[in-house]
Amino acid sequence: MITLALSKGRIFDETLPLLEQAGVRPLENPETSRKLIIGTSRAEVRLIIVRASDTPTYVQYGAADLGIAGKDVLLEHGGAGLYQPLDLRIAACRMMVAVPQGFDYARAVRQGARLRVATKYLQTAREHFGAKGVHVDLIKLYGSMELAPLVGLADAIVDLVSTGSTLRANNLVAVEEILPVSARLIVNQAALKLKRGAIQPLLDAFVRAVDENG
Repeated sequence: MITLALSKGRIFDETLPLLEQAGVRPLENPETSRKLIIGTSRAEVRLIIVRASDTPTYVQYGAADLGIAGKDVLLEHGGAGLYQPLDLRIAACRMMVAVPQGFDYARAVRQGARLRVATKYLQTAREHFGAKGVHVDLIKLYGSMELAPLVGLADAIVDLVSTGSTLRANNLVAVEEILPVSARLIVNQAALKLKRGAIQPLLDAFVRAVDENG
């Protein structure tokens, strides 16, 4: 049995066509089913539905053989024990620094101001600002990041930006790109050795699907 860890939402939706091209079709929709383990059209492949931030952990510890996780999640996790063979080029967005309109971010950085930055990506933000020599106090939040500058909790946020519409709706502006983000296929290293005969054809199918989709 090969187990693939997926999270609901955008990653699941954009993975479906790749799975289809690999000959794997979920037998149920996780958005309407309460099941967390879902069978597929291939008897030897099953899906487990997990929280996006937990995907690398399930794969690292072997509860799943493979998983699909955003680069943002993998950077925070650290990637220990994971093989990352393929950028699937789905769920693309950018990790950005954003501030309220009218806040002179460049000047604050230039003058060496100590900034309060709200984010759930503590490790990535710490490395980014550390490399720039910018002093920051990081504030851990799990959601509604745009609210933090509006109520005076933070000077800036670090978050994923796709269209930018949420920023604009809350009078925020992106001022600096940290890195582009997309979803990666990840594999448990031990599983790849022990189940290579079953896993490799699936990996090859994903590679072909990505290549065909450009």
